[in-house]
Amino acid sequence: MKKIKIVADNQIPFLKSILEPYCDVEYYPGKDITKEKITDADALIIRTRTKCNSELLDGTNVKLITTATIGIDHIDTDYCNRNNVKWVNAPGCNSSSVMQYIASVLLTLAENKNFDLSSKTIGIIGVGNVGSKIQKVAETLGMNVLLNDPPRAEKEGPEKFSDRQTIQNECDIITFHVPLIHIGEYKTFHLADNKFFSNLKKKPILINSSRGEVIETNALKNAIKNNLIQNVVLDVWENEPDIDLELLKLVDIATPHIAGYSADGKANGTAVCVNEINKYFGFGLKQKWYPENVPLPEHGNEIIIDCKDKTLQAILHEAVLKTYNVNDDNRILKKSPATFEKQRGDYRIRREFNNYKIKLANCNQDVMEILKKLGFK
Repeated sequence: MKKIKIVADNQIPFLKSILEPYCDVEYYPGKDITKEKITDADALIIRTRTKCNSELLDGTNVKLITTATIGIDHIDTDYCNRNNVKWVNAPGCNSSSVMQYIASVLLTLAENKNFDLSSKTIGIIGVGNVGSKIQKVAETLGMNVLLNDPPRAEKEGPEKFSDRQTIQNECDIITFHVPLIHIGEYKTFHLADNKFFSNLKKKPILINSSRGEVIETNALKNAIKNNLIQNVVLDVWENEPDIDLELLKLVDIATPHIAGYSADGKANGTAVCVNEINKYFGFGLKQKWYPENVPLPEHGNEIIIDCKDKTLQAILHEAVLKTYNVNDDNRILKKSPATFEKQRGDYRIRREFNNYKIKLANCNQDVMEILKKLGFK
């Protein structure tokens, strides 16, 4: 009897040796997963770099595609549904990681630009798994929060949502957390175009950690040059990994699509893929498999802070940046944009807030409660 064959992206962590007792597994870089390599494969384990469409899948044996990512814009789901190819993504797997990234960005900008986050209004465009966590972190930081999510507003009623014009009129900071949708009523491709930027009433800080194609590159460059926006933070880019080098120089914080790259987020995504494959083929792995011994950060997971004479924002800045300092990734990408993919592939161990124990001296109960709300122990 033919052994089941699985082709997997070689950058998916915690995967090697898990499925090998049950099937043949071949590993390749995501961009090198071609039709020739998957012709006799029964299933794929991929990330965003592998485009699953008719060009890749026609004439192959693939029955199941699992992606260790939230997004599915790299999978032609219509083709899969028509051709009886099951596909599974990992919604929410790295939402806490993106929350950590945004917290680091907000506190870094507030420190660098010397402003108080509690005096700012943030507009969150896209309030799904990730956007909801950004809402929580922004509220915990004392910010005024406006939410924009047309599909949710239509479904749930408009009361708690703002339209895009209100976001453009009132927000000091705008952050994008939408899926990439190319056509239709809820299209997000080039959502931020020349018209979007020209309608901004304030000069906001702009953050994008969703998909690069949500913002039109030339429109963004024009907006920066024409002083329509104050600061720009990009984790995602059009044409990754061949990013626009002029844009790279213009933005304040630039990172190589790693907002969701905590070890926890990666472990969650891998677990979804392994559990789905185990269930589909009946391999007999334990139910709800999860990677064992996800490593701790290099410098341990204990944080000690003396709160004496420090503002709440300064304490939060110190706590968050000890778990993840976005400046480190910014420095590396700006120095070496050509190694964009390598920076992702070799990404260091980053753990989320709930893995850290904080010891506080000279601290009041309010500060402790806020740190607990962020997830610290």
